[in-house]
Amino acid sequence: MPSEAPEQTPPVLDAPDGKTSPPVSEALEEKSSPPVLDAPDEKSLPPVVVVTGPTGSGKTELAIALAKRFEGEIINADSMQVFRFMNIGTAKPSPEERSRVPHHLFDIANPDEAYSAGRYGKEARAVAGTIHGRNRVVFLVGGTGLYIRAFLDGLIDTGRVDPSVRERLENEQGRAAEAGDPTRLHRRLAEFDAEAAGRIHPNDVRRTVRALEILEQSGQRASSVREAHGFRDRPFRVLHLCLDPGREALNARINRRAETMIEHGLLREVRDLRERGYGAELKPMQAIGYRHMQPVVDGADTLANAVQAIQTDTRRFARRQRTWVRAVPDVHWYDPRKAEPIFVHVDAFLAGSEPRSTGAPRPGEERA
Repeated sequence: MPSEAPEQTPPVLDAPDGKTSPPVSEALEEKSSPPVLDAPDEKSLPPVVVVTGPTGSGKTELAIALAKRFEGEIINADSMQVFRFMNIGTAKPSPEERSRVPHHLFDIANPDEAYSAGRYGKEARAVAGTIHGRNRVVFLVGGTGLYIRAFLDGLIDTGRVDPSVRERLENEQGRAAEAGDPTRLHRRLAEFDAEAAGRIHPNDVRRTVRALEILEQSGQRASSVREAHGFRDRPFRVLHLCLDPGREALNARINRRAETMIEHGLLREVRDLRERGYGAELKPMQAIGYRHMQPVVDGADTLANAVQAIQTDTRRFARRQRTWVRAVPDVHWYDPRKAEPIFVHVDAFLAGSEPRSTGAPRPGEERA
């Protein structure tokens, strides 16, 4: 449950003008915990089947087959596939694939439009409610962990947002880094919220800035806000599947997919985006594939070099995705090339008698 902001103005920590900040201890008083309500019977909650996994693992094909078999609809959980005009580089399902079963939350924002995990969570839950209202199954499909979490558990609401606070902190971080002190903000966070600082790597500027934002704008430690929320806002019964064909097979898929994207016109897609006025500086244009094509469009690099870089960076990204999923409890790992056990598992889950997973081993156990 989000905490209310204190009546007094929240403190500004180590302001750039050098003025002394108000005492932080007054603003960080612990608030009483919200009452714990009895959770509904899990079996009465509407079902959601999550189909996730590293990029290139075969999520689209399997999810469509599952949705057809079990009268379901697909909600996108890929942060890049929400954007219009970005089809090839995002491996977005084709119009033909989307015609087989209903697909939702694809092509809903322009590349220069801000689209956050918070907005996604609200929109995806609204779509899920409509799907469940038709007595159909929700298949949440994609590899963006934060979007999946926003949908399943909700995100922390810190109340009012002041963009100038983030801008000031980011500018200060930039100046500190240029001066040879890139961890200055992280040390400040450790001074006021040691628990949050302990969870955040000193080089993770985005999360460090966010924690300091929460502190300044709400007067609450990020760790306290997180604890109060608890990520318990889950109004669904969930089966969480992760597809992973193994490192060697996945790398081969990734390498081939990069080549296929070039064959299907990724370079032309990036040129078209630039001609529409979507510059290389935009966040979606800095995603894998799109950022690699920018120098080619400008005549500063070759297509061959770009393909190799896409393959390398995609393999690294897949490793990060695996790392995220490994930390999620109750995930069932499956080799997408062996689909029948997945269908059996989903069928049992929807019938309310989910069996023990007979899928693939968790990466790091039998395969790295």
